[in-house]
Amino acid sequence: MNEQHLTHISKVLSYYLRHYPDKVGLTLEPGGWVAVDDLLAGLQRTGQAVSRSELEEVVAHNTKQRFAFDADGTHMRANQGHSVAVDLELEPLMPPDILYHGTSQRAVTAIIREGLRKMSRHHVHLSRDTATARTVGSRHGSPVVFAVDAAAMYGAGHQFFCTANGVWLVDAVPAAFLRQLSPHEQNQA
Repeated sequence: MNEQHLTHISKVLSYYLRHYPDKVGLTLEPGGWVAVDDLLAGLQRTGQAVSRSELEEVVAHNTKQRFAFDADGTHMRANQGHSVAVDLELEPLMPPDILYHGTSQRAVTAIIREGLRKMSRHHVHLSRDTATARTVGSRHGSPVVFAVDAAAMYGAGHQFFCTANGVWLVDAVPAAFLRQLSPHEQNQA
């Protein structure tokens, strides 16, 4: 399957599994899981036919590892990024001392003033490295990366969660725990 087709399927899956499961007749189970057979049937009804082998290829080869199968392969979910109510059943974890958040230049003023807010999602998404944060921030122009003092936040009682694909989640990041990185610091590994 070519990369363009994989990307298209990934976007279709993100749309339905993260934002509009009801549009294909699905209800997210605890953990965000849906039965693969129900997902495939729902996609078929909407004219977005996807095969089981295509699903497997998207899960296996998606560079961001957005999706996962359960242990027996009968259920699938999006790992994070939901705008619909869902309990991903993640356990709170102690985060690394520093995490990173990439954003666009136009959001910097509001972030400095208000901190990071989850907006329409369930959590703020953080990464372990500046390269990932830069990639996320570059989706909307020139990226800006913030370092998050996760150790201090954790010490202050904030809960952190980590998804199966290594994305760190938190409800919000108050401005006091943020530091905007210089362009030189953003390019460090």
